[in-house]
Amino acid sequence: MMLRYALRTIRHRKGGFLGALLALMCAAALVTACGTLLETGLRGRIATERYAATPLVVSADQNVHRTTFKHKGNGKTKAKHKAKPVAERAWLPADDADRLRDLGGVRAVVPELTFLAQPLGLPAGDGAAGPSSYGHAWASAPLTPFALTEGRAPAADDDVVIDRGLAERAGLSTGDRLTVQSTRAPRTYRVSGIAAPEGGGQLRRQTSLFFSTAEAERLAARPGQVTAFGVLPASGTDVGRLKQQVTRALKGTTAQIATGEDRGPVEFLDAAGARVKLISMGAAMGGTSLLVAVLVVVGTFALSIQQRHRELALLRTIAATSRQVRRLLGREALVVGAVAGVLGALAGLPLAVWLHSRFVDTGAIPATLERTSGILPACVALAVTLIGAWAAARISGRRIARLRPAEAMAEAAVERARPARARTVAGLVLLIGGGVLVAVLSILRTEAASTPVTFLAVVVLATAVSLLGPYLVRAAAVLLRLVLRPAGTVGKLANANIRGNSTRMASVVTPLTLLIGMTCTVLFIQPTLGDAALAQAREGTRATWVLGAQGPGVPSAAVDAVRGAPGVTAATEVVRTTVRVGLDKYQAQGVTAAGLSRTWDPEVTSGSLAAFTAGPRTAAISELAADRLGLRPGSELELHLGDGTPATLTVATVYHRGLGFGDLTLPHDLVARHMDNPLAATVLVAGDTSRSELTASVRRFPGIAVLAPTAADRLQADRQRENAEVNLLAMGLVLAFTAIAVVNTLAMSVSERLKEFALLRLAGATRRQVLRMLRIETVSVVLIAAVLGTGIALAVLTAFSIGMTGSAAPAVLPLVYATVVGAAALLALTATVLPGRVVLKARPVEAVTSGQ
Repeated sequence: MMLRYALRTIRHRKGGFLGALLALMCAAALVTACGTLLETGLRGRIATERYAATPLVVSADQNVHRTTFKHKGNGKTKAKHKAKPVAERAWLPADDADRLRDLGGVRAVVPELTFLAQPLGLPAGDGAAGPSSYGHAWASAPLTPFALTEGRAPAADDDVVIDRGLAERAGLSTGDRLTVQSTRAPRTYRVSGIAAPEGGGQLRRQTSLFFSTAEAERLAARPGQVTAFGVLPASGTDVGRLKQQVTRALKGTTAQIATGEDRGPVEFLDAAGARVKLISMGAAMGGTSLLVAVLVVVGTFALSIQQRHRELALLRTIAATSRQVRRLLGREALVVGAVAGVLGALAGLPLAVWLHSRFVDTGAIPATLERTSGILPACVALAVTLIGAWAAARISGRRIARLRPAEAMAEAAVERARPARARTVAGLVLLIGGGVLVAVLSILRTEAASTPVTFLAVVVLATAVSLLGPYLVRAAAVLLRLVLRPAGTVGKLANANIRGNSTRMASVVTPLTLLIGMTCTVLFIQPTLGDAALAQAREGTRATWVLGAQGPGVPSAAVDAVRGAPGVTAATEVVRTTVRVGLDKYQAQGVTAAGLSRTWDPEVTSGSLAAFTAGPRTAAISELAADRLGLRPGSELELHLGDGTPATLTVATVYHRGLGFGDLTLPHDLVARHMDNPLAATVLVAGDTSRSELTASVRRFPGIAVLAPTAADRLQADRQRENAEVNLLAMGLVLAFTAIAVVNTLAMSVSERLKEFALLRLAGATRRQVLRMLRIETVSVVLIAAVLGTGIALAVLTAFSIGMTGSAAPAVLPLVYATVVGAAALLALTATVLPGRVVLKARPVEAVTSGQ
C-alpha cells in the first residue's frame, strides 16, 4: 500500500524528487570511484615482466618489523607484530645461493642484479623517452628469458646489450655508442647486441640494459650482495613443494620467497609502495566524500520535505498516523535511492578509470599497479546510497511526522520561529567538536597526521553551520539590512524573505559554505606548508651556486671536478631518502662533511655543525623530531636506513629548519650506500667562482646544469606544485560534487517559490523586479556563505600552519581566493536566475490556482 502510494507521489512530483535523485547519484558515483581506488590498493595486480620464466623468486625482506608485548592482568602476555615497508630496495647476501643449488628439483639458481642505468644523450624527438631504465648482468637473462636478436652477449667491460624496445625508440643498432648514467660516473658503451623476450614480445613497463658480470657488479656497487635469486626448477618439479624446500633451506635469514602474482611486487618496488599510498588516499577520499555526501543528501531531503510540508500536513489531517508518514517517506527514499544508486554506480566505473589514469599521469602511482575492475565498490555504493537515502528521509521527516494534525497545518502555512531544540543542541555539539579538532590540528606535527584532520574539521564545522543555519541567517539578515537599504523596496523585500524564511535560506547557505570552505582549504594547504619549507631552505642555503641534473642525479666524479674549479671553497653533495625510526617514517638527507658550514645553515639550536662533521656515525636532527623522539646532543639514535639496514648514530646537532631540510641529516656516504640512486639530488657550491667556470668544469658530464639558488628554489616550487596537483585531483571530485549540490539546492529552492512569485506579480511587481529581488537574495546568501566558509577555512588553515610551521601564517593567495568566491557567486546566480526565469514564464493567476 505504502509502496504504491510512494510510487504515485514520485510520479506526480518528479521535479521535487529530481534534486534528491541527482544528489544521491553523484554520491554513488563518488563512492564507487573512491572504492575502486581503495580496492586497487588492496588487491591491484602487479604483473611481473623480468621474472616471467622464473616460477620462484627469492628476495630480501622489504619491511622493518617490530614486536610489542602487552602484559594483561591475568598474568598472560599478548604479542603484537607490526611491519612497515622501507623506501629503497633491500639486498640479499650472495652466499645464500649456496643453500639452494643442491636442493632436489632445482635446475639452476640465477643471481639477479638490478641497478640504475639511464641512457643519456638520446634525442627526445626520436622517441627515446620511455619507461624506467635498469641495468642487469647478462647472466640473469634466463629469468625472462631474454634472447639475442642481433649481435653478441657483452664480453668486455664497455659492452652493453639493450632491449629491442629501446633500440626501436632510439634508432640504435649493434656497433653504436651509448652513454649510460649509472651509480658511478657516466660511461660510453658499445652496443654489442639487441635482445628481446623469447616469444617475440617486449617489456612494456621498463627498459633493460645488460652488462658483463664484472661491470654489473661494479655499477651495482653492492659487493657480496644481490637483488634477488631466480630459482629455475627442473622439468616436472612441483613448484609448491619446491617452495617449501627453499623456505626450509633459507630459515634463519631475511629472505622472502615469491611465486605466482607475488613476483610482481618484488620486481616493481614502487608499485608495491604505491599500494599503501593508494589505500591511504582512497580511504581519505572515500571518508571525506562520504561525510560530504551525508551532509549534502540530508540537506537535499530536508529541503524536499520542507517543500511538501503542506501535503504531509494534509495527510496527518485525514488520519494518517506518524508511523505511516515515516513509512511513506522511507519508501519514497528507497525507490529514489535504488534508481540513483544504480545510475551512480554505473557512472562511477568510468569515473574510476579516469581518476586512476590521472593519478598515473601525474606520477602519484606507477602504471605497473593495475586497476581492479571488481563489482564490490559498485555494490557498496548502492548499499550506501539506499541506507543514506532512507536515513536522510527519516531524519528530515521526523518532526512533521510527530506533529499533531492541527500543528502540522499551522507549520505548513508559516515557518517555525525557532528551530527544534535537538537540532540546536546537535549544532552546538558539532561546533564544539569542530573547535576541538582545530585545537588538535594545531599540535599535530606531521603532514600524514594533520591532512585528514584538516578536511574532517572543515566538514564538521560546515555541518554545525547547517544545523545552526537559521540562527546565523537571521543574524546576518539584521546586519544586511543596512547594506540592502540603497536597493529600495526590492532590497527590503529580499531582506524580509531572508529573515522570514531562514530555514530555507540556511539549506542554501550550507552547500555554498562547504564549497567555499573546502575549496580554500584544498587550494591553500599546500602553499602554507610549501612556502614555509621554501623560506627555510632559502634562508639556510649559503651556496653561491647549485648543481642540478636533468637525469637521475649528479655523480660524485662531477662534484670532484667542481671542487677543483678555480675559486670553489666547498661543494656539498646532498642525497635524499626516507628512514625508519622504530616504525615511524622520517625524511632524511645525506650531506658530505667537508666545508659544510660554508654551504648550509640549518639554524643550529643545540650542539654544533663541527660536532656533526667530526665523525662518520653522527646525526643532526630537527627540533620537531628531537621533541618526538626525546633526543638531544649526545643521545643515541637507532634507525633503519633506506634499504632497512639498522644503524646506531650519535646525535650531534639539533636544528630549527626541519621543514626546509628534512627531519634528519646524516653522513652522505652512510646514506648513499643504502640507496637505489646514490647520485646527488643537488650539489651546493660555495666560493667566488663564476657560472661559466663551473659549467666548463662539468662539461663532460651530460645533463648537469649550474643554477643560481633562486633558480633551484623555482625547481623545488615546481615539485611542490606537482604534489599540489595530486592533492587537488584527489579532492577535486569532492569539490565537484559540492558544486553540483549547490546548483541542485538553489534550483530546488527557486522552483518551490512559484506561488510566491505569482502573488508578487498580482500585487503589482513586474517580472524584472522579481528577478532583481531574486538576484539580491542570492548575492546576500553568497555573502553569508563566503563569510562563514572563509572563517572555517581560515581557522583550519591557521591551526594547520601553527602545527606544521610553528607560526600562525597560512598562505592565502588573494587572486585565487577572489576567484573561488567569484566562481561560487557565478554558480549561485546562474542556478538561481535561470530557474527563476522559467518559473516566471507562468501566468500569475494560473500559478496561484495550480496545485503544488
